[in-house]
Amino acid sequence: MSNEVQEGQILAGKFRIERVLGQGGMGIVVSATHLQLDERVALKFLLPDALANPEAVERFAREARAAVKIKSEHVARVSDVGTLESGSPYMVMEYLHGEDLAAWVRHHGALAVPEAIEFLLQACEAIAEAHALGIVHRDLKPANLFVTRRVDGSPCVKVLDFGISKLTVPGAAAEFGMTKTSTVMGSPLYMSPEQMSSSRNVDMRTDIWALGVILYEILTGRVPFEAETMPQLCGMILQDPPRPIQELRPDLPQALQQVMLRCLEKDRERRWKNVAELAFALVPFALPAAQRSAERIARVLGAAGFPSVPLPVSAAASSRPGTGTSTNFGTSREARKSPTALLLALGLLGLLVGGALLFLARKSPALDSAPEHPSSAPVAVAPGAGPPSTAPAPPAVEPALAVPSALPVASSASSAAALSASAGAAVSKVKGKSGSAKGKADAPRPLAPAIDPLDGRR
Repeated sequence: MSNEVQEGQILAGKFRIERVLGQGGMGIVVSATHLQLDERVALKFLLPDALANPEAVERFAREARAAVKIKSEHVARVSDVGTLESGSPYMVMEYLHGEDLAAWVRHHGALAVPEAIEFLLQACEAIAEAHALGIVHRDLKPANLFVTRRVDGSPCVKVLDFGISKLTVPGAAAEFGMTKTSTVMGSPLYMSPEQMSSSRNVDMRTDIWALGVILYEILTGRVPFEAETMPQLCGMILQDPPRPIQELRPDLPQALQQVMLRCLEKDRERRWKNVAELAFALVPFALPAAQRSAERIARVLGAAGFPSVPLPVSAAASSRPGTGTSTNFGTSREARKSPTALLLALGLLGLLVGGALLFLARKSPALDSAPEHPSSAPVAVAPGAGPPSTAPAPPAVEPALAVPSALPVASSASSAAALSASAGAAVSKVKGKSGSAKGKADAPRPLAPAIDPLDGRR
């Protein structure tokens, strides 16, 4: 237990100290119980010696402001701030069960590829929200990524310590006591070349460098740049290429190695432009749930107006290692709509053609079997006979009309010809019988013309 706090000590009149969780040169973190709420919390406050350091006080306040603004589940939640009786500022954070990622790797060794990418993408979700708010972390490392458990037991990474974060939004206040180019802030093993040169002249791509170093370490168990002295380390980061990954982990896919190497480009213009691009580049090597994580990252940055943010659905393919391309939201939506519109048009055309064929198929039998209207056939009257009676006599060619309706309906041209021939034969038979009954003295009766079974016209 630290000399500054004792087990059972009451702070701020409402927190009972349980044990010390961690202590540095400036501050201390303890486990405490909120007496009124009966809830376990983590209490962080500055040590008395640090109160005389304006930079330490500013860093403490910066961390509290940044953590309160970021609402992601992957950032340790800050619920309150205050001042102790000694004058030291404090902040109340959620109590986390687990261990940081540095300890996780020490205990479990190099991680499997899907697990390592899952951890990194969870950190990317928090960093995406920070970047959307104009906050650059500047101190990302495994020790600041805490692995805890959700209620269902699944691992959840929490990003800690925004103490040296930088606010890049227009109108932000200058960094108090932290703007000197000679001041080196951060952890050297994870610092980008531009951060090595000047901590104030960095943007969100310095966090992408650190994420690449973290992924390299949790996959291999080593960092890409190692040296015995600080000057040697700075020289390697500024000038030398990273240690080849295949020397430490030859089983890693070459494409995944390229993703990490792009994070570690000396020229920040050649790195991934934002964490969404990095996330989508990692999706092909992760579990299926990684796609949803990358989409959340893209939506957060897209809502903040970041340019060149990959599209949530189609960017996984377009941002595979080696492509280095991205599209905007509108373009990909149109691309996804085009095949659907074409399929709908083809389906509608098929329905129209099918309906037309069905209509013709139904119309043809109706025409073939339509009976001849009595008034359409000329009535043959014997010479010298009077006017016809009120009930007209059946037409002389009535047997010929009965033939088409008695035959099977046919829609082809050959069936129509057969029906016409049958009708002609029937007419000839009727004519023969009539001639034998009346003899040659009777006038020849006009024959009914053959009926076209398709349209019923004479």
